[in-house]
Amino acid sequence: MINRVILIVLDSVGIGELPDAHLFNDEGSNTVGNIYKSIKGFNLPKLEQLGLLNIEGLRDLSTNNGKALASFGRAAEKSMGKDTTTGHWEMSGIILPQAFPTYSNGFPKEVVEEFEKRTGRKVIGNCVASGTEIIQRLGDEHVNTGAFIVYTSADSVFQIAAHEEVVPLDELYKACQIARDMLQGEHAVGRVIARPFIGTSGEYKRTENRRDFSLEPIKNTMLDYLSEKGFMTYAIGKIEDIFANKGINKAEHTKNNQEGIEATIEAIKENTSGIVFTNLVDFDMLYGHRNDAVGYGNALKHFDSYLDEIKSLLKDDDVLIITADHGCDPTTPSTDHSREYIPVLFYGSKIKENNDLGTLDTYACIGKTILDMFDIENDLDGYSVKDKILR
Repeated sequence: MINRVILIVLDSVGIGELPDAHLFNDEGSNTVGNIYKSIKGFNLPKLEQLGLLNIEGLRDLSTNNGKALASFGRAAEKSMGKDTTTGHWEMSGIILPQAFPTYSNGFPKEVVEEFEKRTGRKVIGNCVASGTEIIQRLGDEHVNTGAFIVYTSADSVFQIAAHEEVVPLDELYKACQIARDMLQGEHAVGRVIARPFIGTSGEYKRTENRRDFSLEPIKNTMLDYLSEKGFMTYAIGKIEDIFANKGINKAEHTKNNQEGIEATIEAIKENTSGIVFTNLVDFDMLYGHRNDAVGYGNALKHFDSYLDEIKSLLKDDDVLIITADHGCDPTTPSTDHSREYIPVLFYGSKIKENNDLGTLDTYACIGKTILDMFDIENDLDGYSVKDKILR
């Protein structure tokens, strides 16, 4: 039995297209692989030491794949989606029976009219769009009229953009909660997202005051099982939003990778029993969706530079797990998430080194393995690889 898991999700850091990627128009996607190939001399020395490039699908990126310090593998997504909520829920033990609804032609008239009625503001947009593009295109009209900019993407999201000087943050968050309460049943999107921005005409810029309003998980996740057994469940980043606070004892809502890394380090120093569950959002939010491969690569290097410090803080009965929730390849024409395998790296004193786990059938193996390492009986989806990774 272990005492604590530090689970770090590198948001959107996928490692190659899934066999069904063609159903999502994601052929050729490989977020990590294509960044390596597009940036001359690119490397992530600490992640590579753990075994990143030893994973199937990435081995051709290095001619010197030495002995890995971790147990390593990749996991496939069984739920039919490629969004944040689906990915996190699956790794926590829920394989969704059906995909969240998406809206390639915008939201139905009755949904928009009801939202306008409840919030007292009109809606403009109501289309599929890039978040950075739509605020430039409709920002002036929003500022002049006060109407909410509502848009979606290939993912199951209802996004509301508003200028912070036109719509106060509290009102924007309240409007998101109104939308969340409305969007149930057939229109139960995975997330409602507040997208505040600032600036002037032609120079609008999104801020870090984004908030996600997710559905409550449809059944218990690993967080519920851990908290019910008296273990600390510490959520960092947007984890509390993704799980609607269900099963979470303590949360710190960080705004960027630096804050998230620092909060994770401080949480490890607290030395409680349970799980520290961190999402680092910048890879996806700042670089993947903007097709900025160089920025994405630099963000990966930034995280990599903190790995030695994180490892040095681990106790003998701690396990560090590094993974992702989907892809968002910045080198492809699409600015949406991509349907990809995710890396799974298990590291710690009790974990076997240089141990190839191959391909796991579902992200849910992560949550199942975590509870198995805590000896907690559960009915999570997936299967445990505890016996394959513990020394």
